[in-house]
Amino acid sequence: MPTRWDFSGKTVLVTGVGRAGQIGHAVAHALGRAGARLVAVDRNAVGVAERVREFLAEGIEARPAAGDLTEFDVAALAVETALKHFGRLDAVVNVAGGLTTYGPVSTTDPAGFDREIAINLKTAFLMSRAAVDALAETRGAIVNFASIAYFRPMGQMAVYSAAKAGVAALSQSLAVELWPRRVRVNAIAPGMVRTPENLASAGPGAHFVELEQLCDAVLFLAGDASSGITGQVIPVTNGIV
Repeated sequence: MPTRWDFSGKTVLVTGVGRAGQIGHAVAHALGRAGARLVAVDRNAVGVAERVREFLAEGIEARPAAGDLTEFDVAALAVETALKHFGRLDAVVNVAGGLTTYGPVSTTDPAGFDREIAINLKTAFLMSRAAVDALAETRGAIVNFASIAYFRPMGQMAVYSAAKAGVAALSQSLAVELWPRRVRVNAIAPGMVRTPENLASAGPGAHFVELEQLCDAVLFLAGDASSGITGQVIPVTNGIV
C-alpha cells in the first residue's frame, strides 16, 4: 500500500496496543504498514498477542511485550525485546494512558489521582527513561500523548488535565536534555478521537479527530521528515482552534 512515510529498516516501540480499534492499535498498524518493525506493548497480554498475530498475518514484523508500564522493569524489558529481535530502536510512541477519573475535585478519590498520574505520566517517563540510550544510538525520537485538555482545561477533568499537562512538560524538558544526544522528543495533543469506545460514550454533536489524522501526526513526528523538530506539543483537533 502506498504511504506518505517510509519506516523501512526502522524499529518502533508502541505502548497501549492491546485493544482492537483503539489509538495504540491504529498507530502501530500505521507504522507497520509504513515499513516499521514493531514492538507492541500492553499490560493486556492476551490483547497484545492478538494484535501482533494480526500484524504478522499482514507481513508486518512485530513482537509483543506484555506488562504494567508503571513498573520500570517492564519498560526495560520492552526495550530489550526491540534490541534482541531487531538490533535497534528508532522511535518510541507512548500511547498508553487514558481518562479514568472524571468528576469534581471535591469528590475525587485520592487513589484515582494516583492512578491517573501513573497511567499517563509515569508510564511515559519510565518508557522514555528505559529507551534513551538505545534511541541515542540511532538518533531516534520519542512521541508522547498529551491531550487537548492541556490547552483547553475543562471542569470535571482536573486530574486528567494535570496528568496530560505533566506529559507535555516532561516532553519539553526531555527535548532540551536529550537534544545534545540527538534524540528528539515531541508530544501530540489530540481532541476526542473517533474510536468505538468514544463513540459509545460521546453525546450528540461530538466533534471527533479521525484515527488517520492522528496516525499521520505520529508518523511525521516519529520519522525523518521532522528531523529538525523537538520540544513541541502539537494539537491534533480536526478543526478546533
